[in-house]
Amino acid sequence: MPSCIFGPVRSRRFGVSLGIDLSPSIKQCNFDCLYCELSPAKAIAAQHEIIPVETVIRELQEALSAHPDIDVITITANGEPTMYPDLEPLIEQINTFKGSKETLILSNSASLSDEKVSHTLLKFDQVKLSLDAASPEIFAKIDRPAEGIEIATIIQSIIRFSHRFSGKLFLEVLFVKGVNDAPTEIAALNHALLQIKCDRIDIGTVDRPPAYAVQALSYDELYSLSHLFDPQLPIHIVTRSHTSTKVGKYTEEEILTTLDKRPLTAEDIEALFDSASKKRFQILKDQGKIVQIERSNIHFFIPSTNLHRKRSK
Repeated sequence: MPSCIFGPVRSRRFGVSLGIDLSPSIKQCNFDCLYCELSPAKAIAAQHEIIPVETVIRELQEALSAHPDIDVITITANGEPTMYPDLEPLIEQINTFKGSKETLILSNSASLSDEKVSHTLLKFDQVKLSLDAASPEIFAKIDRPAEGIEIATIIQSIIRFSHRFSGKLFLEVLFVKGVNDAPTEIAALNHALLQIKCDRIDIGTVDRPPAYAVQALSYDELYSLSHLFDPQLPIHIVTRSHTSTKVGKYTEEEILTTLDKRPLTAEDIEALFDSASKKRFQILKDQGKIVQIERSNIHFFIPSTNLHRKRSK
């Protein structure tokens, strides 16, 4: 069996991460998402190949000795890590020797309705949950879940978990062109997300060769789509490419209005503003009318008048 440890990997969203793959040999997942970077595989309800906890711990401790300067220990899988039957004893053991390093799990949220899984995830420092759709039809189309998994149950489980969890909670929505990007679906997602207490909501699109023949959204499309969400939601656009972006001309008032509706990163500013608009942005920043804030490793620009606005975690 191949090693379950990979990295370290540097992530702008999560820092320097050492990864643990709880299904290193084969894909084992309760979803078969259209956009998955792994080969298509029928969604299953339980793992069949299980790596022993002792093996994971031994390999992790060896890797930590070789790479002591990491920020996060990230648990993932070629599939869904919460399907790993020994997840609770694994995280409990990791917590005894991780020191100042934080633990993170990347989950598709499907198992969160299981009280044992939900209780186990409370023992992590950081949790990232996926929510690609809010309506049953679109959920079935994009995530292709195993039989018996319902999106209404997932959403209610995320809401409940978010009110119990004291660590950093991130949500991720991945958009596929023509599948889950319609205004009606975004309205349904918006309704669900407003009930969830989280630190950040990452919206992105197909970034690597997908399992099925689906298309990504452009940065421009993601940016336009982000404005369909409620302004109080902590939306962050995730993309590795801005090459198709058309720069625009913004007045000072338009810059402030834009940042009021949707906080932007330095990368967003670089992608969206023409040279004259960037100069206006810098002037507003120098005047103190625009300030920078940090949301869980990501820095955003907002109007200084918005500093008093706080959305509770």
